[in-house]
Order: sequence, then structure tokens, then C-alpha cells
Amino acid sequence: MTKKLNVQIKYPEIGICGLSCRLCPRYHTESKSRCGGCKSEFRMSAGCPFITCAVKNKGVEFCWQCKENETCEKWRKHRESSKRVDSFICYQKLEDNITFIQKNGVHEFEKIQKKREDFLKEMLHEFNEGRSKSYYCIAATALEIEELEEALTKAKKDSIGLEIKGKSKVLHSILDKIAERKNYYLKLRRG
Repeated sequence: MTKKLNVQIKYPEIGICGLSCRLCPRYHTESKSRCGGCKSEFRMSAGCPFITCAVKNKGVEFCWQCKENETCEKWRKHRESSKRVDSFICYQKLEDNITFIQKNGVHEFEKIQKKREDFLKEMLHEFNEGRSKSYYCIAATALEIEELEEALTKAKKDSIGLEIKGKSKVLHSILDKIAERKNYYLKLRRG
């Protein structure tokens, strides 16, 4: 017997814990393993402890909407580990995301994530040699929007006439320089 959910999902592309699904490699996959977001039908049937707790048991769409969020040990541990370790998706901005959402609202956060996703799609379409999807997803998460825009503008200009591998190298070089200057990590952090 399937338990009926008593929560209306308004933002399937924003994770229950505050991640942006729009910047996840699995969201940008065209195979059967494509994920439509943490609260999509595909993920809701998975065994995520945050889906089970927040959506299925508490009837809230996000952890910060739960009245126990400040004392929840599971969410606290998740947030603490996100400062050091990633999984298959970049967690580097999780705390910033939560802070932004609590200050400005989910709708404003989603607007920014759509802009980030537009830049990511452009990177994937014009600069992905077939091996850079995860890297570009991390860059779209870690860099500021202005930095993404600047990097893409420069990469387009500097890669005119190059094949896809050359174009990819140009964008990688630009993103790596920004990351080095700003102390961003453009690889998944493993524990």
C-alpha cells in the first residue's frame, strides 16, 4: 500500500535539503537514469532519508519548513558534512543556498538557479567534449553568476574556429583560473 502524500510539491528541482537539482549531472542526462529533481516521481520512490522524513512523514517540502529543523540531528550532520564532502553532486553551496532561501524565499532562489542552469546548458552544448559534464555542473554551482557569464563570453571569443576538444580546454582554463583566484573547488570533494 502506497502512503498518500499530504504535501503539494511546488519546487521539484530544489532539493528538500537545499541543493539545486538543476545543476546535477543526473538532471542533465538523456538516458533512463535521468532524474527530474529530488521531488520528482523517480526520486520520491527512492530511499532518501530527507524525502521520507520531510515529505512523507512531516508533510513539508523542505527541511527548513519543519518545526524541528533547528534540533534535527540528521539535517545538522548533513549540513556539516556538506562543508567538506560531496556525493555525486556538488554540496559546496548548500549552506549559502539555505541562507539565501531563508532570507529571500524559494521563488527567488529558483530564479537564480534557472540562470545558473542556462549557463550550464550553454557549457554542455558548446564546450562539452563528452567528459566535462560533472565539471561544468560543479562550476555552475560554485561560481557566481557574473563569473559564469564572464567565463562563457571569454571562452566563446577565445575559442573561435576550434574543434570541441580545443573549445573545452579554453573554457576549462578560464574556469580553473577563476577557481584558483577565488578558492573554489571544481572537483567533487571526497571524504
